[in-house]
Amino acid sequence: MNFIKSSLLFITIISVVSCGTTEMTTTNGNQYTKSNYWQQHVDYSMAVDVNVNNYQYTGTQELVYSNNSPDTLRQVFYHLYFNAFQPGSQMDVRSRTIQDPDSRVGDRISKLSPEEIGYLKVNKLTQDNKNLSYKVAGTVLQVTLDKPILPGEKTTFNMNFEGQVPEQIRRSGRNNEEGVALSMTQWYPKLAEYDFEGWHADQYIGREFHGVWGDFDVKISIDKDYILGGTGYLQNPNEIGYGYQDEGKEVTPSGEKLTWHFKAPKVHDFTWAADPEFVHTKRTAKDGTVLHFLYKDNPSYEDENNFTENWENLPEKTEELLLYFNEHIGQYPYDQYSVIQGGDGGMEYGMCTLITGNRTFGSLVGVTAHEMAHSWFQFLLATNEAKHEWMDEGFTTYISSLAENEVMNNNKERPLSNSYRGYFYMANSGKEQPQTTYADRYETNQNYGITAYAKGSVFLRQLEYVIGKENVAKTLKRYFYDWKFKHPTPNDFIRVAEKVSGAQLDWYLTDWTKTTNTIDYAIKNVVAEGNNTKVTLERIGLMPMPIDLEVTYTNGEVKQFYIPLTMMYWQKQNAGEILNDWPWAYPSKTIELLTGKENISKIEIDPSQKMADVNRDNNVYNK
Repeated sequence: MNFIKSSLLFITIISVVSCGTTEMTTTNGNQYTKSNYWQQHVDYSMAVDVNVNNYQYTGTQELVYSNNSPDTLRQVFYHLYFNAFQPGSQMDVRSRTIQDPDSRVGDRISKLSPEEIGYLKVNKLTQDNKNLSYKVAGTVLQVTLDKPILPGEKTTFNMNFEGQVPEQIRRSGRNNEEGVALSMTQWYPKLAEYDFEGWHADQYIGREFHGVWGDFDVKISIDKDYILGGTGYLQNPNEIGYGYQDEGKEVTPSGEKLTWHFKAPKVHDFTWAADPEFVHTKRTAKDGTVLHFLYKDNPSYEDENNFTENWENLPEKTEELLLYFNEHIGQYPYDQYSVIQGGDGGMEYGMCTLITGNRTFGSLVGVTAHEMAHSWFQFLLATNEAKHEWMDEGFTTYISSLAENEVMNNNKERPLSNSYRGYFYMANSGKEQPQTTYADRYETNQNYGITAYAKGSVFLRQLEYVIGKENVAKTLKRYFYDWKFKHPTPNDFIRVAEKVSGAQLDWYLTDWTKTTNTIDYAIKNVVAEGNNTKVTLERIGLMPMPIDLEVTYTNGEVKQFYIPLTMMYWQKQNAGEILNDWPWAYPSKTIELLTGKENISKIEIDPSQKMADVNRDNNVYNK
């Protein structure tokens, strides 16, 4: 946590996008406009008082809500995420009825006692000082407004609430398996997002989140022995001590509690973790970002993985990862990033991540790479994880796999091979569901995991095959430039790829994400015809693709051929000799090689293996 730096400059450079505006931007000297995009805005001011003995807390919240939509709002919704950790909740029942429950959840929620459950209770809620009526439905609070919020108007909600931190089961909770006292994620009543699709008042059943961009001002009063880390810049370091004070100013806390005051500009969530035994170290990266690390000094588990040594070595690798993501996506815009031991595995949040820490060094770097990459894909490019989970998980898997391969000097020729294997397994299983499936409604957890992570990352790697590696690299950077601090959709991404490359790509987005059509191209026949050779290619799968074809001759010469896909109306550069295009409706295509068959030793479709062809056995002809 960079607890001292002012965020005023940071705030001033962020434009506020509202209803009906047209924003002019410039990339590489080219001007273009993005019209009619809008998003809502929230300003939270919260103060909470935490009892570390019974894990209960009380809080007040003032929320200023800006309606930048063209719609009149007559109701609002809040998320009450901690209510999921109660016997009989949808999270509990779903975990006990799905074929392959998450082992971290299983039937544990059903066995929680009243002292172990989680809850969030709203005791009072007003709108501009007028009392409001509301009702609770599981993890959602439905609120009827006293006065409609007109387009362009603001309103202020004030709330008194109380909560209980559940036993650590999924993401949030107390006393996780590694002994961290408090992992405070999804801990406050959080206003649901309203966008061009309406309200996103999703129940918390198992998947991830969607939030409103805004500014947070949070005060946390807690036992003086606890050390905190998380989202936001600490405003009162000299009152806290524990290594956070200005250099040379020692502070001795007095009283039973301390109040930690954080401000977080332009985020869509606020997370913190706390433990009396946290060790806090930091490292300033070359770009000026202060990296913070908080982990247990005396873990209650056996130090079987060189725990302390691993955490001491992690900062250097974390800086390398940060610089990789800066280079390949875009500059990290905040002054700090924190890696905190906590939670139940790894989960990204605003300006921080919670990870379990008792790992081998490779695993520790790997989980940090993945969760840190989420600071770009989902936290800055804030996709709706309930509807487009593959965009954040898949894009993150793609870029973190490449980053880890470089940072750890793994030198893998195909660093995303596990993603391809996962996708092939699912595609050939007969159980695949489209990527447009709502995140909580996959038939199995395995379906969700492979579709979101593996197939999602293959989407980008395969796009390298379709439009070229350089174009994908440029697309990621322009996507970040265009859509940071906003809520992009799949169509927004593919339109950026079209602008960068010049190719028509709607077919790619449609077939890959909205269907379970597979790719399967084959070399059907190779026959001699006079002094030449005719090669017949066959499209077996329903999903179309351009074709990279490599011919190896008996004299050792290798030649590349490229068959454009008609519906792309485009040709890939530097792909070899360009042949006539292949309309998708034609099941086969014959090309003629100007050499005798006896001079050919091998013909291969897609030697890069970036095309996710579900049956590569028919992609190669050998003499």
